[in-house]
Amino acid sequence: MIVPGSSSQAVAAELATEIDEPLAEVEYRRFADGELLVEVPPQDGRAIVVAATGSSDAHIQLLQLQDAVREAGADEVLTVIPYMGYARQDRAFESGQPVTARAMAKAIGSGTDRVLTVSPHEPAIREFFPVPCEMLDAAGRLAEPLPADLTDPIFLAPDRGAIDLAKTVRDAYGTGETDAFEKHRDRETGAVEITPATLDVAGRDLVVVDDIIATGRTMSAAIDALGEEPARVFVGAVHPLLVDGALAKLANAGVKAVYGTDTIERSVSEVSVAPVIADLLQD
Repeated sequence: MIVPGSSSQAVAAELATEIDEPLAEVEYRRFADGELLVEVPPQDGRAIVVAATGSSDAHIQLLQLQDAVREAGADEVLTVIPYMGYARQDRAFESGQPVTARAMAKAIGSGTDRVLTVSPHEPAIREFFPVPCEMLDAAGRLAEPLPADLTDPIFLAPDRGAIDLAKTVRDAYGTGETDAFEKHRDRETGAVEITPATLDVAGRDLVVVDDIIATGRTMSAAIDALGEEPARVFVGAVHPLLVDGALAKLANAGVKAVYGTDTIERSVSEVSVAPVIADLLQD
């Protein structure tokens, strides 16, 4: 049975259809003091908990769902995390600070037999889980909503570290070149300077892709740094967090459309990662 978290309704429903499993109707409650509670229907055999952890409350709810399905009779728990929050805190940035991704992974791993997570920001977090953890690459899904008539497209990464993601989207689309912006950080001030990519973008369609778009500040600055005028600019993100006016920033930078997946359910979630998850579950 597929057991969805409250913020992962769409992807859980898509997954239930893909693998022909029943979808549980879960009751989510919040008490007057702010505490959360969930209630799941009776379970039999394997329970697949599907819950993104984009907030601290979502982390708590995931732990509750794992415990609830065991209490309801599940003898195996598989946890699917479409988006794992705190994954960028994969190290202690300063003395006395936690490795939060490790703490979260240990807690999640204590209530499940296996974990699947989608395109984590830092793949090394797999080692933090005390149970088997598999990473799924959903970047190729970002090609599906793109217009079929892109003009001599360039698939751009906001930095060299994301170039493989740009290549994955390009390969899924079927044509185009790839390139990346360059970031230079001033050691004294900490200011980041973004320089344009090396390819000539004049009159060409650009697809700027990243694993996560949070505030949109870095991506809009990268687009603004282009020296020449592209034909159109599209943006794709596996995890469309889109906080603090991100869509407005991108629109002001000249972006024609933003596409995301349903790992985080937003207005731009044009494509589902459920088929990628289903492929692994059915192997």
